Amino acid sequence: MSRVVRLCVLLAFSLVPTATPVVSAGIDAKPVHHLTHGFRNLDEGYHYDAGVRMQHFVLGLFAPRPPRGAPLAVVENDGAALRANRTHPTITWIGHSTFLVQLDGVNILSDPIWANRASPVSFAGPRRLVRPGLAFADLPRVDVVVISHDHYDHLDFATVERLAREHHPRFFVPLGLRAWLEERGITNVVELDWWESAEFRGLTFVCTPAQHSSGRTLTDQHLRLWSSWVVVGPTRRLFFAGDTGYDARLRSIGDRLGPFDLTAIPIGGYSSFPTGHPNHLNPAEAVQLFEDVRGRLLVPMHWGTFAMNQEPFQEPPDRLLHEAQRRGLEKQVAIMNPGQTIPW
Repeated sequence: MSRVVRLCVLLAFSLVPTATPVVSAGIDAKPVHHLTHGFRNLDEGYHYDAGVRMQHFVLGLFAPRPPRGAPLAVVENDGAALRANRTHPTITWIGHSTFLVQLDGVNILSDPIWANRASPVSFAGPRRLVRPGLAFADLPRVDVVVISHDHYDHLDFATVERLAREHHPRFFVPLGLRAWLEERGITNVVELDWWESAEFRGLTFVCTPAQHSSGRTLTDQHLRLWSSWVVVGPTRRLFFAGDTGYDARLRSIGDRLGPFDLTAIPIGGYSSFPTGHPNHLNPAEAVQLFEDVRGRLLVPMHWGTFAMNQEPFQEPPDRLLHEAQRRGLEKQVAIMNPGQTIPW
């Protein structure tokens, strides 16, 4: 595919019923992240509009790229132990930001994508470099799906449509996504604003802030909210950061809802910004966020799966470990391979 076509494709998609009561966790009557039409980040200085994104993409087309190195090894996992498990807390990395989390008998999927491309079309866009760590057919019964935002690498319609058809899970989504899903026939959806929560089979799901953006076309930018998620059970607490840049205000998540036994935090997609990327954490910022929210175990995500970042495969986890070692936190980092399951 020519660079011109790649540019057009990227432009096209980069600009691009509640069964339990919803409970407010203390948001203001007029939240500062609400606009007349759509949403904004908490940081007044946040700036990552279409022009900035296109500039970095175009420059990246002509910039020399280091070799990626060997792709991640997939741990063979037929799902048998996951399907048999009813009691033990586990987390399995499928790839990118997709995890299967088992907690108190509830199976939770985060930002599920089994597609070969993170794209609105099957013939172009960032392709998958590493196969999913668990075949879709090998999943245990999926009870809950949490979605952080509507970008193509986090919300894949073919995947969520199949989940709804075969597993009938409850979807927890940030504001604006319920209508999008319902228009496509998915109706078991709980939609929340930041700091709102809802219950499901003894677990509390809390929609929490993130610094990012949304949009799947040229006309729906920032019209649907983006978020991180907290899951609170009787004995364990999970923080799923979704997709986010660094903002010290995210410390409030740990202040209100932490500490967290498990934190899943993104570490890839930062390379076009040598210091701080507005929308993505670099590995050092990931460690800082881990400390900010008072995490106990850090599992990195959003790296090594799709051809959408410039970093070599091993760079993000190597930088993450270096920073964790510098802070004396290396024993609290669990770098996983796709298909790998660990207890938490």
